[in-house]
Amino acid sequence: MVATGFASFDTTVDKSNRLLREIEDAYGWPKERRKQSYAALRSVLHHLRDRLPVDEAVQFGAQLPTLLRGVYYDGWKPAETPVKMNGEEFLRRVREDFPYAIHGDTEQLVRTVLQALRRHVSEGEWKDLKARMPASLASMIP
Repeated sequence: MVATGFASFDTTVDKSNRLLREIEDAYGWPKERRKQSYAALRSVLHHLRDRLPVDEAVQFGAQLPTLLRGVYYDGWKPAETPVKMNGEEFLRRVREDFPYAIHGDTEQLVRTVLQALRRHVSEGEWKDLKARMPASLASMIP
């Protein structure tokens, strides 16, 4: 655990690192590849956020650890959302934002990130997220 001397900072850093470790563990990446797990998480979060209506994007963001909430909202333009995209377009956008080579395909990467996120979001919010997606994208959401 990181010790900043401020309990709420320590907690959000710990929760964020735990989520990144879950992504790394799923891929068998060592901690030295933390930049990759972060890039995967960031890309998936941004495109989920952009696909959601503003009210749902805010509700989903509220479930994230404070540190990751900042990542989630970074660069967001609510007036330009939701961006209509199907599953194929979503995968294309994630791949364009993820600068690393991966084993498997982009869909596997997205499913891995979503599985890790699911453990950090309430069941009700997860169901809302899935319900707001087109069928081609909802099928990737665990």
